Amino acid sequence: MAGTLPDIPEVRVVGLPQLTSGFDLVERLDLPMHLKVHGPLEPLGGEQLAKLAENINLKGRGGAGFPFHTKLRSVAESAIKRGVRPVIVVNGSESDPTCRKDTVLINRAPHLVLDGALLCAEALGARELVIGVTRESTQRSMEAALAERGLSNSRRSPLRAWVHRNPSHMVTGAGASLIRSIDGGPAIPPGRKVSASQNGVGGAPTLLSNAETFAQLAIAARIGPERYGNTGLYDEPGTVMLTVSGAVARPMVIEVPTGVPLRYVLQLAGAPPVPQGVLTGGYHGKWIDAATVNEAIVSRNSLDAVGGSLGAGAILPITQETCPLGESLRVAQWLAEESAGQCGPCYLGLPAAARGMEDILNGGGPAALEALKQVAKNVKRRGACSHPDGSAMFLESTIKAFTDDLAAHVLGNGCGRPVEGVLPLFEGGRGPAGIPGGAEAEENGPSRQKIYVDWTLCRGHGLCADILPEVFQLGADGFPTVAQAKVPRHAEAKAIRAVRRCPALALRIEEDTPHDQTSRNLPILSQGRELGTPDRRGAI
Repeated sequence: MAGTLPDIPEVRVVGLPQLTSGFDLVERLDLPMHLKVHGPLEPLGGEQLAKLAENINLKGRGGAGFPFHTKLRSVAESAIKRGVRPVIVVNGSESDPTCRKDTVLINRAPHLVLDGALLCAEALGARELVIGVTRESTQRSMEAALAERGLSNSRRSPLRAWVHRNPSHMVTGAGASLIRSIDGGPAIPPGRKVSASQNGVGGAPTLLSNAETFAQLAIAARIGPERYGNTGLYDEPGTVMLTVSGAVARPMVIEVPTGVPLRYVLQLAGAPPVPQGVLTGGYHGKWIDAATVNEAIVSRNSLDAVGGSLGAGAILPITQETCPLGESLRVAQWLAEESAGQCGPCYLGLPAAARGMEDILNGGGPAALEALKQVAKNVKRRGACSHPDGSAMFLESTIKAFTDDLAAHVLGNGCGRPVEGVLPLFEGGRGPAGIPGGAEAEENGPSRQKIYVDWTLCRGHGLCADILPEVFQLGADGFPTVAQAKVPRHAEAKAIRAVRRCPALALRIEEDTPHDQTSRNLPILSQGRELGTPDRRGAI
C-alpha cells in the first residue's frame, strides 16, 4: 500500500553480513544465540576504544555524522575534570517515518547494540546506561535483552540500565529531547544548544549516539580495524544500514558496504528503473534527480557531493507518474504538525512554508514561489532546535530538484499528475500514540491559559517575545502584535516567567474557561519556582 512502511520490514544484505549476521537463522538473537554468532567480546580501555573508533573513521549514524572518537574523548575529559561518572545513552528513537534501521537492530540484534554501549560504559567508568526508544516493539526487545544480561535499574546494581520510552514525534528523536525527557522534562529540545558531552543526563557528561553507531563499534572491537577496513571504501570503511521505501515493490532495511552504487540498492528494492527523483536522508534530507542517481554511491561524501544526504540512511524514490510537489506538500504539512511549538521559526514558519507550497500547487504563480523561498530562508539557523533547519533544507531541495514541475505549476496549469502518497507518514499523518497515561496528552492537550497585554503599561521592551515566542511576535514598532492569546499547554511555565519578568508589569495570565463560566486568575508560582515534572526513571 502506498505510503506505508512496516515497523520491522524485510531485511537484506549485500556482500557478507556484519550487523545482520544471524538474521538468516532466527528472528531475534537472544544472548546465547548472539554469542554463538558473534562470539565473546573483550573489554577495551578508554583510549584504546577511542583509537579504534578513529582508525575506522566511525561517525554517528543518526544523521549528524559527528566523529565518535571525538565525542568519546570529550566525555572522558569532562568526566575526569569534574570528577563525576558519565552516563551512556543509546538513541533508538527513530521518529522519522522513513527510518527503520535502528528499529530492526534493536528488535533483531539488541545484544549487538548493548555490546557497544557496555564497551563504552566500562571504558569510561559509567554507572548509568539508558536506551531511548519510541516503539512498543523496541521497548519489549531491549527490556528482554537487559533481563537476559541480568541488568536492571536497581540502585544496588554496579551499572543501572533501563529503557526510556518517549512518544514518537519528529522532535523526540533529537538527542537533546531524549536527555531532557530522561531527566523528567518534556520530550522536546530545551531551546538552547547544550553539549551532552559536557552537560547531559542529570548534568553529567553523557555519551549519546544512535543504536547503529554502538553496533558498528561492537563489530569493529571484535574483528579489529584492519579487517573492518577490508569492507567498503578506504575513507568510509565498513557497512551502512539503509531503509529503502517510497515507490518500491519491497520496502526493506538493507546492509550494504560503502561504495555500492545507489542505483543497485534501488534495484534490489524494486524501484522504477528511472525514478523521477530520490529523497536521501529522510524528511530532513535532500532530493536528487534521476540523472544524479546514476552518479551516486552509498557513502556520506558521495551523496554530499551530488547534492544529496546520507543522513539517517533513508532512501525514497518516486515514479515519473506522481507529482513531486504534491508528494512534498504532504511531508511539509506533516513537518509543520510535528513542531515542538516553542519558537517562532518552527511554530509559525513551518506552517507558513507548507501553505506556500500549497499556494504554488494551487496556481499562486511566481509570487507564491518567492514567498516560499523567503519563508524557508527565514526559518534557517533561527530555531530552538534543528527541526526548522532540516525542514527548510527539504523544501529548498524540492524546489531545486524538480524545476520542470515547478515551472509547470508556477507558470502554467500544473503538471497534471496525481499525488499517490508514496512517501510514508505515520498513520493519520501523526506519530504513533504515546504511552497510555504518559505525559504527552498533558503536554499537547487543550490550552488552559490566556495571556493578556495591558497596553496602558506596555513600553515595548520585547522581553515577552524572547521568553514566549510561541505567542508573542514584535511588530515593526517593537511592540507585541497581539493583545491576548492562548498559551500552548507545554509553554505554561514560560508564560509565567514572561509575566514575572516583564519590566513594565504589562502582562497577566487568566484561566481559559468557556464563555459561560467566570474567568479567574490562575495561581502564580512563588518566586523562584518553575513548573516541572517528576523524574520518570523509576529507580527502585
